[in-house]
Amino acid sequence: MPDRSKGDSRTLLRRLRDTLATPGGGQDRLDRITSLIADSMGTEVCSIYLFRDPETLELCATEGLNAAAVHHTRMRLGEGLVGRVARTGAPINTGDAPSEPGFRYMPETGEEIFSSFLGVPIQRVGEKLGVLVVQSKHARQFLDDDVYGLEVVAMVLAEMTELGAFTADHGIGATHRFPVLFRGATGQEGAAEGRVWLHEPRVVVTNPVGDDPDAERARLEDAVSALRTQIDGLLENAATMDKEQRQVLEAYKMLAGSRGWVQRMGEDIGLGLSAEAAVEKEQSTARARLERSPDPYLRERLNDLADLSNRLLRLLTGQGSDTGAALPEDPVLVARNIGPAELLDYGRRLKGVVLEEGSVGSHAAIVARALAIPLVIHAERITTEALNGDSILVDGDQGIVHLRPEESVSAAFRDKIAMAAEAQKRYADLRDLPATDRSGQTISLMMNAGLMADLPSLKGSGADGVGLFRTELQFLTRARVPRRGELAALYSRVMDAAGEKRVQFRTLDIGSDKVLPYMKPQDEPNPAMGWRAIRVGLDKPGVLRMQLQALIRAAGGRPLSVMFPFIATPDEFHDARGALLHERDREAARGRPVPEELKIGAMLETPSLAFAQDSFYAACDFISIGGNDLKQFFFAADRENERVRRRYDTLDTAFLTFIERIIVRCRHTDTALSFCGEDAGRPVEALTFAALGIRALSMRPASIGPVKHLIRRADLQELRKLIQDARNQGAQSLRPVVTEYLAHL
Repeated sequence: MPDRSKGDSRTLLRRLRDTLATPGGGQDRLDRITSLIADSMGTEVCSIYLFRDPETLELCATEGLNAAAVHHTRMRLGEGLVGRVARTGAPINTGDAPSEPGFRYMPETGEEIFSSFLGVPIQRVGEKLGVLVVQSKHARQFLDDDVYGLEVVAMVLAEMTELGAFTADHGIGATHRFPVLFRGATGQEGAAEGRVWLHEPRVVVTNPVGDDPDAERARLEDAVSALRTQIDGLLENAATMDKEQRQVLEAYKMLAGSRGWVQRMGEDIGLGLSAEAAVEKEQSTARARLERSPDPYLRERLNDLADLSNRLLRLLTGQGSDTGAALPEDPVLVARNIGPAELLDYGRRLKGVVLEEGSVGSHAAIVARALAIPLVIHAERITTEALNGDSILVDGDQGIVHLRPEESVSAAFRDKIAMAAEAQKRYADLRDLPATDRSGQTISLMMNAGLMADLPSLKGSGADGVGLFRTELQFLTRARVPRRGELAALYSRVMDAAGEKRVQFRTLDIGSDKVLPYMKPQDEPNPAMGWRAIRVGLDKPGVLRMQLQALIRAAGGRPLSVMFPFIATPDEFHDARGALLHERDREAARGRPVPEELKIGAMLETPSLAFAQDSFYAACDFISIGGNDLKQFFFAADRENERVRRRYDTLDTAFLTFIERIIVRCRHTDTALSFCGEDAGRPVEALTFAALGIRALSMRPASIGPVKHLIRRADLQELRKLIQDARNQGAQSLRPVVTEYLAHL
């Protein structure tokens, strides 16, 4: 770009900054800005359109069009040339605007005499804020330098809009102020109201205009050099990282080493931007380009670009992830993703968690379930939209998030929370009563746990014991393998807290989506059916042996229950059982106390085990049906895939007939049987399992009250007969007959 253009641009941006710094209302600033830009660009018209709401643009200021049209002319996203620029995020430059596809004439503006049109988006890192337009009477194709210069001006306007420079009047530029609904997926059920706490808040650029281009370029070069050194340092530790992490860092290194990337930012600085604003402009421009690409690989690079740009911005501004701000009252954590250790650091202070990424079986979901915190995943773009302190409603039951909700929505949501709280109070009266139905059958209701913090819920919920203690959380939240003594001390405290109540410890269930930070990951096309759980334990006997020793020592002579996850064949169970008995005998030979009673069980999560020989069932002291995995394998429906995971009903007749087969097998060998999983805590499903003959259910603590309440009202023998009649009549799902029965209770 010629020096004259750069000089003109720098002068314009300085004048623009001075104008923005002058006291006055938002409308006064906008009016002065449009006059300033029209004069600098040599055009008769300059107009600024800002979003009134996510779908509506409003003419907020103009030099050259009819002043009466300001705040009256509005258009939908995609409507006319202005709406097209806003929708696509790409400039439109034409010498004959009326001939352009999608042109729409707005008679109240008086724009019919202006032929030339140049419109550029006002956007910040993918967030669309408005459109900046210049127009001329004579047919004029604006030069590339003009387009580029106007984009730089639009960048500064975007930053100032973010900082609230124009929001004083008419509600214009009201970004981050209107309600937004996000539809995600359920990671953990429950509902919460609170205030947004961003795990990694965006960097705020407060100085978009640079006075000394040479000094700004030097700052940029220093920051880029530090960024490259930072990435090289991370890559030196690549041996401890998984393949995906290494690939991300390699992509970072490639981007950080791109001469074109740095050169384009240098050109922006030459036009008058600060180093920070140049980084953001390049990120916004590249994002708009990549979002239009049909290539999914290129679109996936958006995350790489965002992460790299944010790292560079933090180096330039000194704004780290830790801003020093205090958590708001009733904080709801909002993040793109988060690790289990970081989530545990927040602990029970959080009212809820909302993630853009994640999965129902991710580390974060496991910890959220352990902490009983509502979690919504796949809430796309919420980190771009949310600001610290924003009001937020999290509906983990429906996978819905309301950001800055209207009062009517908040009131209805509070009613829902109040009703749930009132129901929990009623359930509290049942805490010390058994889950005995009207026919006299008693169902054992146990809770799932994974942290010491869960154990106080054992008494408060009225659970009969812990049907599943997930031991992997202690491995997932550490940077190294826990020591045997550490695990033994933890397991001992768990048993102390449970008192006389039974705790069923599940051995390490890792692999699939639960990869340890220090474990070399396996590149598997289908990890849910790959090297995981007991398969890892049997192939890495040292880790399994260490954990079994820790459990035996933790018992200190007390009764101990251990179950092995993801057993697919009887041999796997016999091998694991043999390892446990071997460690028990070794401890006894060394004169150490061993459990006075040792119960050894298996989790039935694969359909194959339902057809195992009787000797397998006889060898098991107990079997726990792992409903989440069993259901996904039975229906061949990946539980991480939102398109299919809700497609199949747990109360499908075929699935329940399969469950009944397991019940009969266990009854034949007198093997204790329980059902563990999300469905165990859903009252309708839990009642159906109990009617079929399952006498123990394990669920999250908050579900015990509702399930117990329903069981005590029902007659399981009567319901079983209705279920059998429905099956005989060919019903594909038993849900209608069960819900109809409940309606008459």
